[in-house]
Order: sequence, then C-alpha cells, then structure tokens
Amino acid sequence: MRHLTGLDQLIHSFDQALRSLVPDATTAQRANPAAQTDSQLCVSDARHVAGLMRVNHSGEVCAQALYHGQALTAKLPQVRLEMQQAALEEQDHLAWCEDRLKELESHTSLLNPVWYGLSYGMGALAGIAGDTYSLGFVAETERQVSQHLQQHLQQLPEQDVRSRKILEQMNVDELQHRDTALHAGGVELPAPVRMTMAAISKLMTKTSYYI
Repeated sequence: MRHLTGLDQLIHSFDQALRSLVPDATTAQRANPAAQTDSQLCVSDARHVAGLMRVNHSGEVCAQALYHGQALTAKLPQVRLEMQQAALEEQDHLAWCEDRLKELESHTSLLNPVWYGLSYGMGALAGIAGDTYSLGFVAETERQVSQHLQQHLQQLPEQDVRSRKILEQMNVDELQHRDTALHAGGVELPAPVRMTMAAISKLMTKTSYYI
C-alpha cells in the first residue's frame, strides 16, 4: 500500500469535504428506503418537513466530518478503517436526505461548511486523545443523532411515508454504528464533553431548520 505524504492527506481531506458539502457529489450505494412510496403534503407540511430533513442532512454532514477527522488521527489501523467504513455507510444518508429535499423543492443548509469544519476538528481531537475515546465519541454521537431522528419521526405528518421510511432506516444504521463502536472498545465520555456535544448539536438543529 502506498504511503500517503502530508500533501496526499491534505488533498484527500479536501476531496472528502467536497464530497460531503457539494450537492450531487455523493451517490448512495443502497436503494432509497422511500422508493415505491408516495406522499402528498400541503404547503405548510412540506415546509416543515423540509426543515426537518435539512437538519438531518446537516447532521450527516457533521457525521462525515467527525469520521474523516478521526480517521486522520486514529492510532490503530483497524480503528482508522472502521472510521472510513462508517463514513462510507453514512454517505447513503446524505444522498437520501438530499433527494428528499429536492422532492420538497428545498435546499441543504447554507451553514454546512461551518458544521463540517467544527466537526472535523472535534473528530481529529478525539482521535488524538486515543482510540478508545475516539470510539466512545462515535458511540455518543450516534446516540445523540438517534435521539434527534426519533424526535423527528414523531413530528412528521402522518401521511409523509417517504420521509418516515428514510429516517427509520437512518436510525437503524446509527444505532448499529453506536453498538459497533462500543463493542470495539469505546468508552463513555466525560459528562462535560457529552454536554458540549449536545449544546453544539442543539445549535445546529435550531439554525439548520431555517437556513
């Protein structure tokens, strides 16, 4: 395997960021769970659902950045590979959310570059702290994402089967990633770290719904 120089890693990181942030740059490897379903929404419901899906898309942008940052600084090759594989699986979520936003004639959050940068830095720091903390960071991130998804599932209009199918599959995947990280040796993060993550997540949720 070719050894990556510092310049190689910089180019690779830039490519990963572009794939996470540029519309239509990510293609899902799995079929969209909403295929073969239909949802007719009134204008107000469509606007609300678009806000929710925009938040979920931003959450997946953050997840991509976290995994990319952790993969960069992970100490064990196996952990690095697990971070890279998780990021690949999460790309499906990015594509599905983006597809749904297009159907709703809406857009992704304009603040995504900010969320990506913050999350990338947090992921890199988690990797530097050690692989057990890095895996614990993944587990806590996925736990919080799952909480948001479950809340959004409750807020969806009953007739919006398409969005519901997408969020349900995303939730299954997030919980699987959480369990994988814990089984691989992830440790529970200190309370101040968990609270900080929750505060940043709340800020992202409040702003991405509108912007």
